[in-house]
Amino acid sequence: MKFKHILLSASALMISSASIGQIKLNGKSIGAAAKAVKAVTLSNEDVIAYTKEYIEWMDENNPVAPDDDELAIRLKNLTANLQNYDGLNLNYKVYLVRDVNAFACADGSVRVCAGLMESMSDNEVLGVIGHEIGHVKNTDSRDAFKSALMTSALKEGVSSQGGTAGALSNSQLGELGEQVANMSFSRKQESAADDYGYEFLKKNDVNPWYMSMAFEHLVELSGGASEGGVTKKLFSSHPDTQKRVDEMAKKATKDGFEKPAQ
Repeated sequence: MKFKHILLSASALMISSASIGQIKLNGKSIGAAAKAVKAVTLSNEDVIAYTKEYIEWMDENNPVAPDDDELAIRLKNLTANLQNYDGLNLNYKVYLVRDVNAFACADGSVRVCAGLMESMSDNEVLGVIGHEIGHVKNTDSRDAFKSALMTSALKEGVSSQGGTAGALSNSQLGELGEQVANMSFSRKQESAADDYGYEFLKKNDVNPWYMSMAFEHLVELSGGASEGGVTKKLFSSHPDTQKRVDEMAKKATKDGFEKPAQ
């Protein structure tokens, strides 16, 4: 099966290596002049409204797997009991792109790329989904998206609304997409999301060893992100991936779980 590259993406756990597929950004770049601007008051509700508009644009501009697609069916089965979890209303879709990637937005939209699903087992995919839900629950996704809105390229439109969400133009959504794609979470935020994903697996009766195994696959696919080169740059905002493998493995062993056979 041949897949396209993802057109735009959000900050995520998985970022594809050069050999697997690179994220393609919208042609309307904000350029190097973009910079952080004086804060405009935006309520959480406003940020969520912009987020919903953004994810609608993403879904329209990326190949979403139809309901009868094997990967869509697989994801639906995996998340059948996860539409409402930990106080969050969640929705899931597969992007038929080869990037090894997944992301979640502040409105509860979780998007998983075909490349990731084809590279990992069901339980490993669940670990990644749990990690991404952790970013939503911890408000990392909301805060990162708000920061993206506060760029010079978008401040006039947002400021003119007095901080109230108003419809963004197609070009503004493209610019916003580039900002979101370049956002990254702190090492502390990533570690907290890892822990959330670990507990997510336990609460759903899945051996949390699969959290470590998902990261282990990531190391293999990236050719060893800590070794240097392009992948090292892509993962520079994340805790060392091999360290995450070891930390999750150590935690699972301490909790009395045995590593599943691969």
